[in-house]
Amino acid sequence: MTPKVIVVGAVNVDMVVTAPTLPRAGETVVGPGVERHGGGKGANAAVAASRAGATVHYLGAVGDDDLGRTALAELSTENVIVDDVEVIGRCSTGVALIVVDDAGENQIAVGGGANIRLSVDRLRAGLVASLPETDCVLVSTEIPDDAVVTAVELATAAGVRCLLNPAPVIPAVHRLIDRGAILTPNRGELAALVDPSAATGAPTTDQAIEHARALNARSRAPVVVTLGGDGALLVDPDGGAEHVAALPATVRDTTGAGDTFNGVLAATLASGTSLREAVTDANTAAALSVARLGARAGMPTAAELDLARART
Repeated sequence: MTPKVIVVGAVNVDMVVTAPTLPRAGETVVGPGVERHGGGKGANAAVAASRAGATVHYLGAVGDDDLGRTALAELSTENVIVDDVEVIGRCSTGVALIVVDDAGENQIAVGGGANIRLSVDRLRAGLVASLPETDCVLVSTEIPDDAVVTAVELATAAGVRCLLNPAPVIPAVHRLIDRGAILTPNRGELAALVDPSAATGAPTTDQAIEHARALNARSRAPVVVTLGGDGALLVDPDGGAEHVAALPATVRDTTGAGDTFNGVLAATLASGTSLREAVTDANTAAALSVARLGARAGMPTAAELDLARART
């Protein structure tokens, strides 16, 4: 049986400038040009899950404009089901402005557009219709708080495995920590969840283990922490921690690596694979994804993932 995944989250159009360095406050940097790519954490993860072999139903919102129509067409080309995406009149589709430096690191500013006007009633209707035949739900947070809460609560109430990617950490995430979803923060998001008043900055791996155990003690559900080039951290419901090393990678652009990780994690879990194996697959997919410019360009297919598994 083909695994079935629902992805709830934002869809954007990414405008990407490559430059030697990232701009500092008040600084202008100049690159050779600008490229346009499909984006948004929800839509990106939906593409990653579809390429990994899942049947993916995407729920989100676009504006009634050319960018929105193009965004939906691109998702359809990736075999993502977009029948229940809300199209909002007199509203722009979300746009992300991205600068990528020579090391592949990025800065991103997002204009939410239709994403922040996603209707809870429309979302609920799409979920109620699709949840009975769904194996995993992935929710990301570039959408309204009420939409995030609705998606997680409906999924967990239906007994469907749910992943909550708190990027960014919005108030809804704190309300949902004990609802049974598997949380998938990066280092910085993890720190913000455990101690919102702490100074900003990415914790070390040892600190991340401590933070993840603290979060796990509240959630009583697994916590999966993405560590970038250091791989991922898996903390099980009993507090046991395991570091899953990353594959060596040639880094050109890290945009979308986390979305790739989450999408492949959802697709692999939906197929019935253990969480440990799913994290390994998601790690592999993220390492493959950073070799090309653009959030989706490097996302691997199921065949490419199989080949990478065979090499490790």
